[in-house]
Amino acid sequence: MTLQLEYNTQRPQMIIPEYGRHIQNMVDYAVSIENKEERNKVTKAIIGVMGNLNPHLRDVPDFQHKLWDQLFIISNFRLDVDSPFPKPSPELLAEKPEPLSYPKTYNKFRFYGNNIQAMIEVVNTWQEGPMKEAIALSIATQMKKSFLSWNKDTVDDQVIFEHLKSISEGKIDLTNKGETLIDSNELIRLTKKFPMDVTKNAPKKKFHTGKVKKSRY
Repeated sequence: MTLQLEYNTQRPQMIIPEYGRHIQNMVDYAVSIENKEERNKVTKAIIGVMGNLNPHLRDVPDFQHKLWDQLFIISNFRLDVDSPFPKPSPELLAEKPEPLSYPKTYNKFRFYGNNIQAMIEVVNTWQEGPMKEAIALSIATQMKKSFLSWNKDTVDDQVIFEHLKSISEGKIDLTNKGETLIDSNELIRLTKKFPMDVTKNAPKKKFHTGKVKKSRY
């Protein structure tokens, strides 16, 4: 007897390959069943097998709904059974999502990141005062830290102030305020130290257990 080898390229293409050939064959068999009651019974068994393949998703909301949707997709929407969920349509599956807008980027000072830009935009809306100036100095310090993470050397504070003025479109100007930021070497040292677990050597705190000591009076 000659054994005929069969290659995957010669087999029908699977709709959802992640479930494997056996699930695809079971779904095809369910589609071929003429008796609807028997077809419903077999379909529920297939759903159980599909769920066992993904035990880590059993507690995920709408997991059963997802399984039934995938079952209909695997059957190429040919399966006619009683589903506890609305049957998806091929048109809905083929519908293309709305294009996503590109995130707002600032190529001129990309090394500062978008978070710095977002903070500057918020501070721009504040009225002039000590609070705005203090936050502006904090932002400038973070900008210097980001600058040094890309250029492990040094940077003059006036360069940071000029960049801050440029990004804020002139609304935050510290160039002539006589302010100074943390020294570059100190910032680099703090940056290297930051990933360390600061709670390792921290003193342990005593928490109240909820028990009330009875008074002797």
